[in-house]
Amino acid sequence: MRIAAIVPAAGRGERLGHPVPKALLQVGGLSLVEHAVAGLMRAGIETVVVAAPADVVDEVRRLVPRATVVTGGAQRSDSVRLSLDAIPADVDAILVHDAARPFGSEDVVRRVVDALENGAAAVIPVVPLADTVKRVDGNGRVVETIDRSTLRAVQTPQGFRRDVLVAAHRTTDVAVTDDAALVEAMGVDVQTVEGDAHAFKVTTAWDFAVAEALWERGNQ
Repeated sequence: MRIAAIVPAAGRGERLGHPVPKALLQVGGLSLVEHAVAGLMRAGIETVVVAAPADVVDEVRRLVPRATVVTGGAQRSDSVRLSLDAIPADVDAILVHDAARPFGSEDVVRRVVDALENGAAAVIPVVPLADTVKRVDGNGRVVETIDRSTLRAVQTPQGFRRDVLVAAHRTTDVAVTDDAALVEAMGVDVQTVEGDAHAFKVTTAWDFAVAEALWERGNQ
């Protein structure tokens, strides 16, 4: 089975409060997109397509010369759709990986790939929730305490049989943060595999500070 990966990296990352696109922020001297692409390639994924903001496509090409870089869209789902056109015809399955997860585990990539090779149509890495979860109404009043034992936080890379991912993005243009949601809406079963706590997503300034601290700690 030949497997490629898509890295949507066109987000601006307003919540981080930086003037540059989030994927270009550096941790340990490398941009987030460099970390993401390098992690995939270390795990054996040689074909990677990165969707970058239109104004920094050339810079991203310089940062990740082994990847194919395309211009991304306004939403994450737009970037995935645009990237699909750049995937070689002989690719059987596709991973979609957040550029903002600089410490994605190679073991997680391999677990996703193994599940695809064993016949799964869609695979997502997950981790259990540590916090109690409550449902609230519009006024902030607690309506229900949810049993967290059945809940999971979803990470990337998410893996899909190529025809499944293509069909999911052709049948809807709804903006989603999770490609598996589109696949679920088609009635396709989504398999879970064990994720990794270190594969968290850098979304806020706090996340960025944690990422920098982890990098420094791991490289002392």
